[in-house]
Amino acid sequence: MNEGMQDRPAILVTGGARRIGATIARRFGEAGWHVVIHYGRSAGEAEALAATLPSAETIQCDLADGDAAVAMVEQLAARLPDWRVLVNSASTFRLDDVRALDPATCDAALQVNAVTPARMAQTFLAQAAARGGRRVIQVTDQKLANPNPDFFSYTMSKHAAAGAVRMLAMAAQPADRVYALAPGAILASHDQSEAETEVSHRLNLLRRKTGADEIADACLWLAEGWLASGETLYVDSGQHLLAQPRDVIYLAREGVRP
Repeated sequence: MNEGMQDRPAILVTGGARRIGATIARRFGEAGWHVVIHYGRSAGEAEALAATLPSAETIQCDLADGDAAVAMVEQLAARLPDWRVLVNSASTFRLDDVRALDPATCDAALQVNAVTPARMAQTFLAQAAARGGRRVIQVTDQKLANPNPDFFSYTMSKHAAAGAVRMLAMAAQPADRVYALAPGAILASHDQSEAETEVSHRLNLLRRKTGADEIADACLWLAEGWLASGETLYVDSGQHLLAQPRDVIYLAREGVRP
């Protein structure tokens, strides 16, 4: 549905059909925004979510193809009258570790998690029309401050994405803002069961699970531009303040408890 799109600020959420991206998309839709839900292969889920929102549309793109992603941003910038926010939420999360980097895993992680989002941000900041300034929100990870050797290529890619945030912010126009949003463990991931998340996702200072709704609320707050450009907002119940030698998936399996 696109009722009153011309009167609403717009947001593009990559990976917006599922998981945290869908929660972000839903939160902005409920707040009165026109939501562009990007998906790679989850067409049915994207369309189903869009149908529940007052003003939404879906768009498909393989983020492994950086040129296609830039073209998608150019097309949206040409027709959205008030495109204020780009949330780069889509991510690939595959296992390798510091002793055995897998080249294919690394190439995919760097492209999808860092290079393509940076190119999309550049195009958005250069071409989108937005009343009150543009906002880029790059979803990173609390592993930026609390690294471990697991998911090595993924973690490298998130460090690259975070570095791009600082540089993009330095070059942005005064009215624009570029942020990193660093979640902790939010939803079951990799090969976790839901039961395992009850333990592993409480391995933080507050011993609580951080909700996907908290990430969505943080995005909505960052959309207002109150935080200085280039900053990272951690939403992880204090997980990044710990020193965890392994990913929490494996810490919990090894018997570590909150």
